[in-house]
Amino acid sequence: MRRSGIKVMARLVGLVRPLAGYMVLAIAMGLAGNLAATAITVLGAYGVLSVLGLCDVALAGVVVAMAVCAVLRGVLRYGEQASNHYIAFKLLALIRDRVFQALRRLAPAKLEGRGKGDLISVITSDIELLEVFYAHTVSPAAIALLFCCILVAFIGSLSPVLGAYAAASYLVVGVVLPWVTSRASGDRGLAFRTKSGELASFVLDSLRGLDEILQYGAGERRLAQMLGRTDALAEDDGDLKRSAGLSTAVTNGIILALDAGMLLLSVNLCATGAANFAGALIAVVALMGSFGPAVALANLGSTLQGTFAAGNRVLDILDERPVTDEVSGRAPTSFSGAAVRDVTFSYAGDEVLHGVSLDAPEGSIVGITGKSGSGKSTLLKLLMRFWDVDAGAVEISGRDVREVNTCDLREMESFVTQDTHLFHDSIRANLRIAKLDAADEEIESACRKASVHDFIMSLPQGYDTPVGELGDSLSGGERQRIGLARAFLHDAPFMLLDEPTSNLDSLNEAVILRSLVRERAGRTVLLVSHRSSTMRAADTVISVDAGRVS
Repeated sequence: MRRSGIKVMARLVGLVRPLAGYMVLAIAMGLAGNLAATAITVLGAYGVLSVLGLCDVALAGVVVAMAVCAVLRGVLRYGEQASNHYIAFKLLALIRDRVFQALRRLAPAKLEGRGKGDLISVITSDIELLEVFYAHTVSPAAIALLFCCILVAFIGSLSPVLGAYAAASYLVVGVVLPWVTSRASGDRGLAFRTKSGELASFVLDSLRGLDEILQYGAGERRLAQMLGRTDALAEDDGDLKRSAGLSTAVTNGIILALDAGMLLLSVNLCATGAANFAGALIAVVALMGSFGPAVALANLGSTLQGTFAAGNRVLDILDERPVTDEVSGRAPTSFSGAAVRDVTFSYAGDEVLHGVSLDAPEGSIVGITGKSGSGKSTLLKLLMRFWDVDAGAVEISGRDVREVNTCDLREMESFVTQDTHLFHDSIRANLRIAKLDAADEEIESACRKASVHDFIMSLPQGYDTPVGELGDSLSGGERQRIGLARAFLHDAPFMLLDEPTSNLDSLNEAVILRSLVRERAGRTVLLVSHRSSTMRAADTVISVDAGRVS
């Protein structure tokens, strides 16, 4: 969804509420610090007038005041930056937490087929870019507004005409220039962040599919595509930096012109007697030394394009609705069998299942076989309620899954997919995902049932052996058996197994099937496989062909 910069800014500012006190403190210190910096030049002008005898001000007092302002400027600047960065990093942690919560709500239906690299780009670099907004935009904007109002009032007290000129100058530098720069930049910031995410997905897919790329001799073509995308992204980045450089040059040029205009206007007012020399000099010096906060806003016109684009991508995830909403507040449900009643289901308009029915009575093992793409895996996902059916009903314990509390559904079901996802942690930690408070004895028992305990004990650190990023240090069969061990550890009464033995040899397949049969008491198993040997463990076998049960 494309949002305007103002809408993105309003949403991001709304997140500051929990840290409003720190934000007020940062603004107060920033305002005082900028006033102290400008006061140094204004006091210098008073010192010159005192030396010339045009002002009745003690020179020693002016020097002391300048020294005090210089020290205050440093202290207040440090305090402002410390507060802003504290706010920024606290909010980044808060936003990351909200994004992960949103991803959990969206998974798995809304995340299937979405580039993992693009998601990683949002979670890391896009959220990191928001630091610019929180640390260098929110409070500087408020500081600039208050500071300019105070300076306009001060210069206006010396000369109303010069005060009006100062107000117009601040508006040009702090409002008009950022607006023009932002309009000129257009959607280039959003396009850059989108391409960056696409490149991250491309690189991640290339790394994860490296074996296949090498096997089919596609390495050079893939590398050429990666270099082409990288060059295009670098060119876009160069365009954004050139735009930012041009904006800075234009801003500095306009400030010089405004300073010159202020000087000429002051000379004219002095010549006509509309202002005295001392007041005009102080006004000119005050304006020339006070563009800092307004310049900070002017420079944001181009740099904020990338930040707003990143914020827009983050807000897309936070605002996206899941395919199925979680159910709560219904009567508790305990498992007593499952059924699919005349179910029809489509992915993005393409019908996958049509009029499918099956029964999985309590304590039974039901086998589902069929060609790849016939809808077998989809059937399991519907029983997990990753999606809702188009027609018909999916029932657990005689109740439509749409009427079953989501937490009850997750407790009653164990789902083993074709690909086992492992984290860069120990084998023990990866197993405990299924049951966080599992004792070591429970973990070992589950692993014995999955025929993986002996393998784990042969490793240098046993269950504390790290599995590497994405479990790359393990073979496909070893990862699959760990996935099965998770299912045994969860100990749910309804097990949904999608090709659980596809990466196993005949010996390990037989051991696991014996475990399923031995542990079937009080448990229902739905077993999807294309292997006829696996189907021997089933009490009933149904065949799915082209989305229909045959």
